[in-house]
Amino acid sequence: MTQITLENLAHSYLPQPAGPEDWALKPMTLTWQDGGAYALLGSSGCGKSTLLNIISGLLVPSQGRVLFGDRDVTDLPTAQRDIAQVFQFPVVYDTMSVRENLAFPLKNRGLAADVIAARVSEVAEMIGMTEVLDRRARGLTADAKQKISLGRGMVRQDVNAILFDEPLTVIDPHMKWELRTQLKDLHRRFGHTMIYVTHDQTEALTFADQVVVMYDGRVVQAGTPQALFDAPEHTFVGYFIGSPGMNLLDAKIDGATAHVAGTRIALDRGYGALQGRTQIGIRPEFLRLGQGGPGLPFAVRRIEDVGHHRIVRGEVAGAEVNVIVPEGQPIPADADRVIPDPAHTHVYVDDWRAQPATQERAA
Repeated sequence: MTQITLENLAHSYLPQPAGPEDWALKPMTLTWQDGGAYALLGSSGCGKSTLLNIISGLLVPSQGRVLFGDRDVTDLPTAQRDIAQVFQFPVVYDTMSVRENLAFPLKNRGLAADVIAARVSEVAEMIGMTEVLDRRARGLTADAKQKISLGRGMVRQDVNAILFDEPLTVIDPHMKWELRTQLKDLHRRFGHTMIYVTHDQTEALTFADQVVVMYDGRVVQAGTPQALFDAPEHTFVGYFIGSPGMNLLDAKIDGATAHVAGTRIALDRGYGALQGRTQIGIRPEFLRLGQGGPGLPFAVRRIEDVGHHRIVRGEVAGAEVNVIVPEGQPIPADADRVIPDPAHTHVYVDDWRAQPATQERAA
């Protein structure tokens, strides 16, 4: 186990990148603490797998350094980094049994037979494959093979980190929750540094203590799941985290007031002069419906009942807006307003969250 530091790291697949669009990874500095459980979250093409391959040694970055502790491993091959990597599609040896597949990394390191047997038995129990340990991998289902791949990544205890690249893509949906729980349990028991790449917010938020969100080759926010929900630093984080995601509305900001679609909305704090495209962001949980009176003009389009709450989907000045109504709370028959909670209304300038001019709450 070790701390992993990415220092002024950037990468382009082009020999002579000319502009920002030529960089798969824009410059970043980031530290993964020893023993942490991290998720690297973002949509396809944002640079997640490129970053993971640089950490693992499959790619050498165009600029910057990769440090394991105080050791510069930027130019070292994967074999010299003492990491385990589990890929999106299972990598198993079909002619070997499940037991032999799990034991393979340990045999390569010359461990004693009794140590190997004990560790294989422990990991097989974790991934639910004790009953098929002596079956050959050929003929097993894709999700069973991926469980072998996961187990082989977890079987070593001397690794600096375990890297997971979309490991549950081929897993049956019924098994995904169980395997995420098992990975979380493994982390608690053995304290490996784990980095889990996914485009699925549910996987990221249930697995990780810290989530790193990427967008267009940049790390736009890193923090706990709760921090990402409460205070998205970038509009992409607001949109990507949550179901539905954050509502965004163009606005003109004047001190502690936002002007939206000809209506004044109170903000919790005051802002100075802001340059650029300004918007307010409010999560659906922090909007309430009204009829006449204050709030933004709202046209209801449909209502979706998802069991523990209802989602009211509609529009404000042509922009899609969603409202979450808790179970048991009535929906006004003629609802035509949405009223934001000032304490949970964020201001964004060119997609980045603006800081208020004062930390004192507006009167």
